[in-house]
Amino acid sequence: MKRFALLTLILLLPVFAFGQDIEAILKNRLTEEPVGSAISAVVVDKDGATFYNVGTLSKEPNAKPADKDTVYEIGSITKVFTGILLAEAIKRGEVKLDDPLSKFLPSSIAPLKYGEREITLKDLTTHGSALPSLPDDFKPKDPQNPYADYTVEQLYAFLGRYKLTREIGSQFEYSNLAVGLLGHILAKQAKMDYEELVKKRILEPLGMKDTAITFTPSMKEHLAIGHDSSGKATSNWDLPTFAGAGALRSTAKDMAKFLAANLGLTKTSISDSLAKAQELLRTYERENAPTFRVGYNWITTKPGDIDIQWHNGGTGGYRTFAGLDHGKKRGVFVATNGSASADDIGFHILDPKAKLREIEPPKEEVALSEETLEQYVGKYELAPTFSIVITREGKQLFLQATDQPRFPVFAETEDEFFLKVVEASISFTRGEDGKVNGLVLHQGGANTPGKKVE
Repeated sequence: MKRFALLTLILLLPVFAFGQDIEAILKNRLTEEPVGSAISAVVVDKDGATFYNVGTLSKEPNAKPADKDTVYEIGSITKVFTGILLAEAIKRGEVKLDDPLSKFLPSSIAPLKYGEREITLKDLTTHGSALPSLPDDFKPKDPQNPYADYTVEQLYAFLGRYKLTREIGSQFEYSNLAVGLLGHILAKQAKMDYEELVKKRILEPLGMKDTAITFTPSMKEHLAIGHDSSGKATSNWDLPTFAGAGALRSTAKDMAKFLAANLGLTKTSISDSLAKAQELLRTYERENAPTFRVGYNWITTKPGDIDIQWHNGGTGGYRTFAGLDHGKKRGVFVATNGSASADDIGFHILDPKAKLREIEPPKEEVALSEETLEQYVGKYELAPTFSIVITREGKQLFLQATDQPRFPVFAETEDEFFLKVVEASISFTRGEDGKVNGLVLHQGGANTPGKKVE
């Protein structure tokens, strides 16, 4: 099944072009793509950590400059921490990699099976569970903080009624649901909440004092304010049920410690679990996309000439990247408080053959009447399991894809719209009667049509 992702896979599949030294790259990106106000990076190798920071914590006058202590939401890089917690739990005898989900869920929930095969913890951590990205009842009250009101009770109810539609382990489908569930299970087995678990088993052993879910006073003081796709300040995200999928906040200083430990440059009490979590568990061949080799949530691909083990992150106002080159014992972390991907910068630092993406000049927006915009409102089916819903609020049109947040879209001409949060656009089509009858999603070189069904 094709995976259409207006957020996740754009972050996973960058487009590259050559760049200069690291500080110049960061300055150029902030100038050419001024969505956020700060970018931080750290490069770690056998000689230590080198920090690079440009911009300020917000766009307010006299805002503090970004530095190695600046706090960013790291989003889905949290999944790597969850993978390490899985390796640590296996070492402690709390779980086994091939344990089925039914071992950890209420008995009222029927085992999640396809044929005779049940989902295991291995399937959750390798994105091969056949679970969707998000539950079908994920309907946030606040789109600016979409995970905040989703409860464990809702999660259990979803798992109790969901029927798998394909063979487990047959293909890669990035799933916040799966890894959030994994974090929930691991915390439950350890008799702690997720934040306490990650603190005791990873953050304290690595000396990461400014990494947490709950802001400390110091973290608040050093927080880079997130910015949405239009460059406006936006709220932080809370993920009480799916904490293991993306709830952590951190700094370049702390992530330098994390990278060094994962590269084996520093020895810690969890070095064996860090190494275990890097082992490759499953390989996915994907149509028109790079092969993914996945371990305990670490992803390995070859964006240039060498294998890079990595993960990225994205929340409403932040984008982050963490990567490892095991051959050269070199790691990088990049974070920005804007909605534009930092992946290409991270890959390029680790492998200059991986190009920096070219920043296109901003497209010109045109104003359309509310009457014209209303013609586009509706549901468009691009695949049996993937639809795009177009809604309108006043003179603003919004696009929401299956299992993804809602994003504003902007008119370039009548029937032609573009997104600012990712490199994608849509063209609406009309029938002989002149009425809108479909759309075409243009993304990543593909043009995917969808029929208007509602």
